[in-house]
Amino acid sequence: MTPRILTVHFFRTAAGTEPVRDFLRNLPTEDRKAVGTDIKTVQFGWPLGMPVVRKLGHGLWEIRSHIRDGIVRVLFTVSGCQMVLLHGFIKKALRAPRELETARQRLRQLQRGER
Repeated sequence: MTPRILTVHFFRTAAGTEPVRDFLRNLPTEDRKAVGTDIKTVQFGWPLGMPVVRKLGHGLWEIRSHIRDGIVRVLFTVSGCQMVLLHGFIKKALRAPRELETARQRLRQLQRGER
């Protein structure tokens, strides 16, 4: 499959906030650059797999970025040539069901056109 270039968009809540953009802005500069580089790798090399991208379920993937304090996960979906960043967090526990549910809820909102 030939890589394609995706345009990157941030999920926007009904209130107009962009949770992933806010999350990234709160990271230290060095960590923000590492995550940005991995997002760009996906943007220009889609489709990708491990170790950068892992599929989580129908229409949901995660970018795994290694930082000083652990691993940042940015959960996203792809629609056509658009990559929508749904949720971002620093993974500290082995499982992150609440984080996955947040991303799935935002994906459902996006699919219903509620964004």
